[in-house]
Amino acid sequence: MTSPQSVAVHSDGDQRPLEADLDVFGLTHPGLVRKNNEDHFLVCALEKRMQVSHTSLPDLSHLAGVERLAFISMVADGVGGAAAGEEASRMAVEGVTRYVSQALHCYFTGDPSNDAGFMRELEDAALKVHNELATAASDDSSLRGMATTLTLWIGVWPTAYLLQVGDSRCYLMSKGKLIQISRDQTVAEELVDKGVFTRDDAANSRFAHILSSAIGGQEAAPIVRRLEQAWDTIGLVCSDGLTRHVTDERIREQLASMTSARQVCEALLQDALDGGGQDNITIIVGRLIPRTQPGV
Repeated sequence: MTSPQSVAVHSDGDQRPLEADLDVFGLTHPGLVRKNNEDHFLVCALEKRMQVSHTSLPDLSHLAGVERLAFISMVADGVGGAAAGEEASRMAVEGVTRYVSQALHCYFTGDPSNDAGFMRELEDAALKVHNELATAASDDSSLRGMATTLTLWIGVWPTAYLLQVGDSRCYLMSKGKLIQISRDQTVAEELVDKGVFTRDDAANSRFAHILSSAIGGQEAAPIVRRLEQAWDTIGLVCSDGLTRHVTDERIREQLASMTSARQVCEALLQDALDGGGQDNITIIVGRLIPRTQPGV
């Protein structure tokens, strides 16, 4: 298991975004070669609501409401062939969402400034689902060999957490600079770390898409990072169906000229299809657009 890590991303202020400030969209596509889509994704908000059952008050508009506690974006790219891969990614998204929701409730009832325990719970969530997939595969021979990547972004303003297993990626772009925040957990990347491969060698190697860590695989080594969120940052979470066909520079260009999260997701999908579309393609893009006034 990899120890929690911290990544610094500059923040321009502490005004908490409201729902109207969020521009986020996600999509998935089977690509041009595969019949089945083994990817799954989720974009959701964890909210605190007040629901009034009975009252004599004539106007509840100033009382009732919804408070967003956390924002979640998640991509899982299943492997193991058709039904097995699709089941693996589905189980991962559903299972991790369940465990993370429980962990977030504990996070908000504790001390958010001391989040080491929460980061460990994120790792544990991935490992619990890893064990669940292994059990399911041992009980059902049709699911043997199933595994999945998982890349999860949790925004708890002004902090964010990134949980990653496998090679589905997370990028951040700020002031025109695109940064890959996640680290590919592939055999090629391990050989780069050992000095066997250069970065260019790794990109062109047959080991570039062989996972060294996967939920349900032989080993799961979840990585958790802490980040500071910023208003001027665009976030992208995607499966490797995008990145094997679309360069980082092209991704940067598309994000730099985006008009909406939906528009840029569809444009990047088309780039991946134009590049061959050999794998399932899943893309989530999110950004903050200040449409509200401070203090409102």
